[in-house]
Amino acid sequence: MLYLVSTPIGNLGDISQRALDTLREVDYVVSEDTRKTGMLLKHFGIKKPQISFREDNEERALPKILAILDESKSLALVTDAGTPGVSDPGFLLVRSVLQAGLPLTAIPGPTALIPALILSGLPVHSFTFRGFPPRKSGARRRFLTVDAASPHTLIFYESPYRLTAFLDDALAVYGDRRAAVANDLTKMFETMYRGRLSELIERFKAEPIRGEYVVVIEGLLEKEIPAQDD
Repeated sequence: MLYLVSTPIGNLGDISQRALDTLREVDYVVSEDTRKTGMLLKHFGIKKPQISFREDNEERALPKILAILDESKSLALVTDAGTPGVSDPGFLLVRSVLQAGLPLTAIPGPTALIPALILSGLPVHSFTFRGFPPRKSGARRRFLTVDAASPHTLIFYESPYRLTAFLDDALAVYGDRRAAVANDLTKMFETMYRGRLSELIERFKAEPIRGEYVVVIEGLLEKEIPAQDD
């Protein structure tokens, strides 16, 4: 059995009892970063052999993992933080396990996009998660344009190195919509910035930019959707 185990995105108190029980019971832990997972396991007094499963070695590691599962052994997939497969390694493994007819299940838990959404003050009834945008401005604007006419709240992940450039491009593509930027979610210095995109851009010119960010942007309002000719 393969278990997709969600782990804390910052606050270790967010790990579930079911996640801990699973990590204690499996034969191996498949880790995006064995050092980070090692610290997590040590914190909870868990000793398990680990198998490295990073973005750059997924295809090489797959045969070994599938062979272990085929022997009726159990594995837990753990990424650096949050839910495996959500902007983290996991999809390729899940697809391969399904194609091989082997069993798998998910141990749900923390993920950054949901706390950011519900704290943003923007509509939560319908949203689109877009993950990390492209690094270069031209590709990023084309990526953003896909959802320019979407009425759904949009959610993105972004690194500290490209946050202001991303907000600049979002303003250029979407106009001055309402938005929120979340940082250090679940941690001691958790912060939510809310305002128009232009206001957030000005704010981050003066704010230190550290850690990973979640950006939430309102969808195109119904009154702004262009009328269609009959």
